[in-house]
This record gives sequence, C-alpha cells and structure tokens, in this order.
Amino acid sequence: MSGTRALLWVPFVCCVWPALAILVGYPLARVARRKARQVFPYDARRIGAPDIARMQKTRAWAAAVASLLILAVYGTAEDWDQAQEQYFLRLALTPWLLLLSTPVVVLALFRLSPPAARPRMRAGLRPAIRSVLWYFGALTATPLLVWGSVLVGDAVRGRVPELVAALMGMSVLVVALATSLFLVFSSGRAVRSAFNTTEVHAALPALLTGVLVWEMAAVNLSYGGPPPGPPLVQVCALLGGPASVTAVAWWEMRQLRLRYGVTVRG
Repeated sequence: MSGTRALLWVPFVCCVWPALAILVGYPLARVARRKARQVFPYDARRIGAPDIARMQKTRAWAAAVASLLILAVYGTAEDWDQAQEQYFLRLALTPWLLLLSTPVVVLALFRLSPPAARPRMRAGLRPAIRSVLWYFGALTATPLLVWGSVLVGDAVRGRVPELVAALMGMSVLVVALATSLFLVFSSGRAVRSAFNTTEVHAALPALLTGVLVWEMAAVNLSYGGPPPGPPLVQVCALLGGPASVTAVAWWEMRQLRLRYGVTVRG
C-alpha cells in the first residue's frame, strides 16, 4: 500500500517541481540580469563605433571557423575533447587573468599619462574596483552558499521538523542560485568592459585585450600543447589568433585616436 501511495506522488512531483523552478528561477534571473547590467553598463560607457564592433565579431567568427577547420582536417577524437576542455578553461581563467593583468596595465598607463590627467583616471578607478568586488564576491559566495546549505542541513537534522530543515536549506540554495545567475549574466559584460576600466582610460579595454590574448595563448600551449596538423599549420594556429586580436586592438586604438582624440598618453 505504501508503494502505491509513493507512486501516486510521482506525477504530482513531476508537475509541481518544474512549475516551482520556473516561478522561482524566472524572477531570480530577471533580478540577476538587471543587477549585472547595473554593475557592468558596458554598452553605455565604452567609447566605440559600430564598425569596431563588427570588426571584433568578424575576427571572432573567423577564428572559430579556422579552429573548426583545423580540427576537422587534422584532429582526432582526443583533440576534439581537448578543445572542449580548453574552451571551459578559458571561461574559468579569463576573469582571473584579467584581474591580475589590469593593475599592471593601469600602472603603465598612469606612468605614461601626463600629471594633469591622473586625477580623472584615479576617479575612474572607483567604479572599476566596485565591479571587481561585486564579481569576485559573487564568485566566492556561490560555492560557500552551496557548502553552507549542506552544513545547515546536517546541523538541524533531527532537531527541527524535516519541512523546516528543507526550507532552511532551500533558502540558502536560492541565494546561491541568485549569485550564480549574476555570474552568468555579468561574465561576458565584465570581460568585454574589462571590469569597467573604460572609466580609467578609453583605450584600456583594447590594451588589456592585447595582453590577455597572449596570456591565454601561453596557457593553452602549456595545458594542451600545439594544435594538430603539420608544423606550418601549428605555427599559424598558435600565432594567428593572438596576432589577429592584437591587430584588431591596435586598429581600435587608432580609430579612437582619429575619431575621439584618445591617446595612450592623454
């Protein structure tokens, strides 16, 4: 009889949990998306032009197509698996490399800029620091909250009713879901805006892009080795991507100088 009752709960659970997930997840996603746009207002603050964005997208698509062609012609099943691992590795490492590289590039810009421009650049550091604290605070809080929900469940098990314990654990998991959704919506904007460093200097995102792409190329080479194919293809694949990104970044800086008078020294 108990088995029959358990089976009767199955359709109820299958119908209620998806609806509950939508009712809880959708408002959280909207709040997280709104907060990500508030912390990283990339579209509103970065100086640029549509042709710069088109050039960046064209280069990105060309690099993706070239990588797929090399894998299709010369790659093995192991190479495809390694390409997927490197993709997720880039997603995980890019914010951290950006965080480590930004202070060095900002310090170099401060040294190159005239003294009259430095107070304004220092004022622009404040929103960049705030955005870094928001992002890495959420990045740290998400696993801690998941771990905390497990600890709360173990601590209250047997001391309070099961329903209360489940609600306490679920409330912590909901907060963890909110922070993880904020990371999902803000990661791309954080990387594109270089953590709002445009407030410091309009050319800083382009400079950081040129630095970051070579760092990622070194990480990929040390992690996965050279790409498949003959030596000439390997060299082109290793250097072509970073070199093309650097060329686009240099072209973007040139457009900023010609159109808006933005220079590295001022």
